[in-house]
Amino acid sequence: MTMTICNLESMLKDSVEKNTPSEIKQNKIFDYNDKNSFTFTLTRELVEKLKLKSWFEAYKKEAMVSTAGIRGPQNILYPHDTRFPINTIGVTLATLAKALVLKEKYPNKELLKLAGCEVRYNSKTYLDIISRIQAAIGIRTLVPVERQTIPIWLASFLAFKLDLVGAEYITSSHGISVKNATKDLNNQGSQFLPNESIEFVNKIEQILSEVDEKGFYKIEFSASNDSLIDEETMKNLNNGIDLYVEYLKNGVANEKNINAIKNFKNKIVIDSVGGCAYNTLSKILNKLDISNNFVWLNKEEDPFFHSIGKDIKKDKNGNDVFYDWSLDVTVLAKKEGKEYFPVVESLNYGEKLKDYPVNTVVLITDPDHDRLNIVQIVSSDKKGILEKTGTDYVELDDKRILCVFSANQSFLMIMDYWYKALEKSKDSKYFMIKTTASSRAWNEWAKSKNIEVINTPVGFKEIAGAVKKIEAQMQEGIENITIYDVFNNKIELGKNPRMIFGGEESGGMIIGAIEPIKSLSGRLALAMREKSATEAIIVASALVSSIDTTLADYLQKIYDENNIIARNDVRVDIAYYNESEPDIEKLKAAKTEGEKQRTKNDLFYLALAVAKYENKITIENIKEILSSIFKDLNFDNLSDVLFVGDGTYLQFEDKFVEIRPSGTDAKTKAYAGGSDKNMLVKYADTLGNYSGELNDVYKKYLNSDYVEASKEKSFEIYNKYTLKDEDKREFNIPKYNFLKGAN
Repeated sequence: MTMTICNLESMLKDSVEKNTPSEIKQNKIFDYNDKNSFTFTLTRELVEKLKLKSWFEAYKKEAMVSTAGIRGPQNILYPHDTRFPINTIGVTLATLAKALVLKEKYPNKELLKLAGCEVRYNSKTYLDIISRIQAAIGIRTLVPVERQTIPIWLASFLAFKLDLVGAEYITSSHGISVKNATKDLNNQGSQFLPNESIEFVNKIEQILSEVDEKGFYKIEFSASNDSLIDEETMKNLNNGIDLYVEYLKNGVANEKNINAIKNFKNKIVIDSVGGCAYNTLSKILNKLDISNNFVWLNKEEDPFFHSIGKDIKKDKNGNDVFYDWSLDVTVLAKKEGKEYFPVVESLNYGEKLKDYPVNTVVLITDPDHDRLNIVQIVSSDKKGILEKTGTDYVELDDKRILCVFSANQSFLMIMDYWYKALEKSKDSKYFMIKTTASSRAWNEWAKSKNIEVINTPVGFKEIAGAVKKIEAQMQEGIENITIYDVFNNKIELGKNPRMIFGGEESGGMIIGAIEPIKSLSGRLALAMREKSATEAIIVASALVSSIDTTLADYLQKIYDENNIIARNDVRVDIAYYNESEPDIEKLKAAKTEGEKQRTKNDLFYLALAVAKYENKITIENIKEILSSIFKDLNFDNLSDVLFVGDGTYLQFEDKFVEIRPSGTDAKTKAYAGGSDKNMLVKYADTLGNYSGELNDVYKKYLNSDYVEASKEKSFEIYNKYTLKDEDKREFNIPKYNFLKGAN
């Protein structure tokens, strides 16, 4: 990459400026920069002019399937641009709708929510809108001191710990720079499940209907300094940091781990991509008295993410165009026929780490500070062990290489370290929760330790949902707690289960509590509801500080000790369009066409799983269909095909392949795990990139009408899964004694 950070960001902004019509630039709809109280009147004419009904239909569709907030691109310079999914009007309507739902659910009660954000473009504007609308309707909103950034996990933690009715958090995780979203958190600190999202989505529809009927709808904004926008309480709580440190000390930040970190002779590097992590994590490390054991990269907050993941590509006319790979360190691409890590390359570690010693570990986190990636500098003579463990690497220079561990590998090491170090109770049955797309090696490791494994659909809200189902039964005093996972396996956990680990292959994890976590009003939790890179960084640092080998050697030892066969995992990401296209109309058209391709691929596999579920076809029929299309693949040992909540899982005797459509974009993700990496790549790449065409053998068993209807049927299967063992504990609003002036 030859262009500077400044030039790359200028290229992005220039393209946005060029592709924004002057009418949109000049008409804000309402002045979101006005800090005084005001009333915004949404009229029938505005709804039609802004095409808000079309916006709403797309918003509703995503709310029903989204795994991590309702995400989308925005106009980074003119956030009121309703041609984009995320905009000031949309945030206004969604916030009002959620506030009205809460007012109806808890009439005449004191309602407290929290609002926070990370570093993305326009996040502070959306934070201001959210807090002012909630204040105007009588909801007290806790906001960080001086509206500073905080991580998503801190918002989640405080929602549970303080017994709030929920929280709003503005982020798009590790997505591209122009994307943003609101993650809706409930009173447990969990992300909304679809049944929770539909409540406020229906309320937006009611508001738009009222505009249709009456011709207008008035929306009140409080002043930005309204007393119900509460920084003072957060100041008294030190932005929640003290409470979180107390939680860490009762878990991963125990005396043994902290001493191991303090006594480690090398510095551990933390790369705060985007900068949000530094503001909170540096203070936590200081309180734990281990801040001197770390050095930092990218401490400054930057919505362009320090140019990480950014690139220049040629369009069809040979012109340079801006391109964003996102901030997913594990993304693989091809250049001149060879695979490479474009995001890792943009981290520029060859230069930044040139003076760091061999075996230095770098812990990489993302803009909302919930995911962790681990890399390590090792000497070039370590290639043998890296190839043996299936660890990817890039050359730094002629003597050093950078190991790029997948989250599947990193978390296996973390869970093994934590389990060995944990003082275990003989009276407790231990369990872990993982998403179906995560490593099969985790299951093998857990089996060797007699740990129960609960599989969920992709998305951390699904992991939190499973934890809450278990807690609800514990609270009822059930002698033998049972839970059904997404494979419909019945898992018995006894009377006093304890969670050892919860995580997903995309880099998010939590450690279960040694003793149940208590909220201020006495609610209990076995684990927190949102993944936390701070928790992951503490335990990963303790691991690194406690071993006298490279991480790859430690990983090999785990494989050998636990007789793990499925030592390799792959993920193939298929994007059907360029997310970085600056012209929104071209972007929409390309995304729409891409979604058709994604859906066609999805339905091809989904219909097979649904038909198998309904006993309309057998596994032998499915083998016949797949073998007739994918002649270079062998399906002889295919044992089952299952719908797993948001994707189709092909279970073989020696491997798995999962084909999963993105819930937020025109993308397909193909995952595979097993022993032979080359074979896994072949299966994932071939199946993930299939067009979805139905051949005559397929049509012999299932017609096109059945295939089209399979999506709706899959929703019914998913709902049946979520309602089984449903957590029906009621939330009672307590007296908030921590508020300023409370008795």
